[in-house]
Amino acid sequence: MAEQGKTNPLVTVDIIIEIADRGIVLIKRKNPPHGWALPGGFVAYGESLEQASIREAKEETSLDVQLVEQFHTYSNPRRDPRHHTISTVFIATANGNPRGADDAKDAQLFTETTLPSPIVFDHVQILRDYFRYKKRRERPKI
Repeated sequence: MAEQGKTNPLVTVDIIIEIADRGIVLIKRKNPPHGWALPGGFVAYGESLEQASIREAKEETSLDVQLVEQFHTYSNPRRDPRHHTISTVFIATANGNPRGADDAKDAQLFTETTLPSPIVFDHVQILRDYFRYKKRRERPKI
């Protein structure tokens, strides 16, 4: 049952951007919580999840992405310390070099073995699930 005075969870998207043979893009956040994260953000009213993913990727990484697939939805109420959020994660591809913009101080490429620290929110789990999926084609368990 919902807590008195609380609103519904906020809808967000996160994008795993693959740059062929170079890695995936993570952003360094300007705002709290500080650390590295997948590009992403809040879905605007009247916007689809797909539109929000493409917009957020461009705003934070300066890259034009092509969405490949919807990966998984993460809904643990504690996934974001600021709010209860539900995030749908997309896998996308892009070409070029990421450049941090908007609320991203930086955007860089990483591989599974070169991930930075700290990684915020539940993005460590999302990345773990993603790399398992890439190796074994196993989607996260519900």
